[in-house]
Amino acid sequence: MTTPVIGRIHSTENFGTVDGPGVRFIVFTQGCRMRCQFCHNPDTWKIGSGGREVTTDELLDEATKYRSYWGEKGGITVSGGEPLLQLEFLTDLFKKAKANGIHTTIDTCGKPFTREEPFFSQFQELMNYTDLLLFDIKHIDNEQHQLLTSLGNENILEMAQYLSEIGKPVWIRHVLVPERSDYDEYLIRLDSFIKTLKNVDKVEVLPYHTMGKYKWDELGLDYPLDGIEPPTDDRVANAKKLLHVDDYNGYAKR
Repeated sequence: MTTPVIGRIHSTENFGTVDGPGVRFIVFTQGCRMRCQFCHNPDTWKIGSGGREVTTDELLDEATKYRSYWGEKGGITVSGGEPLLQLEFLTDLFKKAKANGIHTTIDTCGKPFTREEPFFSQFQELMNYTDLLLFDIKHIDNEQHQLLTSLGNENILEMAQYLSEIGKPVWIRHVLVPERSDYDEYLIRLDSFIKTLKNVDKVEVLPYHTMGKYKWDELGLDYPLDGIEPPTDDRVANAKKLLHVDDYNGYAKR
């Protein structure tokens, strides 16, 4: 018998419709190193504790109960927390999913990425079983990225470039936060960076919202964006225009 591969997850969602193509089973992993000021799941931050332990077989069995709802394009999306902190678990889950003809997607901020070993070889192995990445670029400016998330973005942008090199399909996601990322200067710089990538099927602007603030309150954390309202419709439209979101429609052809 092979030893079960165990991961730590926060929760699951059975009928996700915004985290990849089609209807999807969403797995939210436990653990994240970033401290995004707009995070709506700060209860996923703790690494090595919280959530529940589950084997890949148990999780796949749970997911496939809903397979009849997925249609031709649906499947499994692993989000977070940060999935790339649990590479062995994620790789084993996706390997088994692909053996069953299931579409696999990772929703990641890319922060754990490095070309150093042993991470890089493990990441390359994971990519063999990954169909799509939802790639979150929190801020294009490194200094502002540190202010917004507590960590820099250099290796995140390096991961984006690597995924372009290997031709792995990505959807770029950008949370639009007033007084943080919602400045034309930064949006134009982000647009220029995205244009250097050859694997972008979709670009999404996600308006900042305050629906997760109550979790900060429950955890006794000071909410860093207190008093900042979601962006107006005009600013969201402006961001979509500057990021040329309509130019990216490869997702519709797959």
